[in-house]
Amino acid sequence: MERHSSEWILQEIASARNISELRAFRGQAHEAFQRRLLFSSPLDWNRDTNAFHDAIIRQVVAWAERKLLDEGAGSPPLPYAFLLFGSGGRSEQTLWSDQDNGLVYADPQSEADRQAAETYYPRLAEAIYTLLLSAGYPPCSGGVICTNERWLKPLAAYRSMLLDWFGEPDWEHVRYLLITADLRAIYGDTSLADQIMDVFQQYLADKPEMLEYLLRNTLHHKVSIGLFGQLIKERYGEDAGGVDIKYGAYIPIVNGVRLLALEAGARCSSTEDRIRSLVSSQALEEELGDDFLEALAIALKLRSMTPYQIEDGHYTTRGKLSAEQLTKERASELKLCLRIGNDLQKYVKKRVHREL
Repeated sequence: MERHSSEWILQEIASARNISELRAFRGQAHEAFQRRLLFSSPLDWNRDTNAFHDAIIRQVVAWAERKLLDEGAGSPPLPYAFLLFGSGGRSEQTLWSDQDNGLVYADPQSEADRQAAETYYPRLAEAIYTLLLSAGYPPCSGGVICTNERWLKPLAAYRSMLLDWFGEPDWEHVRYLLITADLRAIYGDTSLADQIMDVFQQYLADKPEMLEYLLRNTLHHKVSIGLFGQLIKERYGEDAGGVDIKYGAYIPIVNGVRLLALEAGARCSSTEDRIRSLVSSQALEEELGDDFLEALAIALKLRSMTPYQIEDGHYTTRGKLSAEQLTKERASELKLCLRIGNDLQKYVKKRVHREL
């Protein structure tokens, strides 16, 4: 399968006749993507992998619409957008990412519209969730899922929810704000997602002191490198001797770049695009941007090399590189990533305090 291009893979997804065929093809594609990771540019590989996930998810949403139509529920009564959050929103899913999604629909203009929407969209969300589950995507353990009322509502309710979180910026509300900052519309009326982010960006423009609250959550996860440059390894359990790549390398880089992008008003969701946007707008020095991209590339590659398992048909991983995988060359590469990540966190803290 490695002989085939990414375009061919996307065509195969589009031609799948049912969820069983799609699930089987996904398993075959995983093997091809894993082999390709060893000799591809990590950033190029990441783009291809996420185009693959996007194609699967779009196919699933279209099938869910068709399912409701066949069941007599009709077509969507109002424009809507299917949203991705987390690594999906950032176009940084691994081969085994879970479901982090939501659904927003246009504000009803009549009581009939409201009733139709409140009947239709929960059914659509349930159909999407179930089909994605069958395609191998487990639900988000944190409840960021389209069947959760928090992430399934009309545009006005999304706006009110954001303003409520901004108005009471405790730890949990700020966590939700940072989750929302990564949203991306993958299907439907993308302008609805743009309007959610308009609220976000306008609030920060009017009240930049909110950046201080965002900073606290942003710096919560520290890079896994010690004072003397040594790797901080897992001490106990089946991952003993390994390193937490997700929370010790990847997430600190993602969080730091996200806050820089929010502070600069950059309207993009992927970490790579955010770095490039900051450099092109001269909000970030080119040399620093190159360093951050290098660290991101290493983190994306190593995160996608962590061991995974299939549980109940779903792909899962603990996000930790095993002790056996930490060769001398790989450990050296990881240390470079972590040193840059540490510098990034210091830079973000200094930048936000200077802004305030």
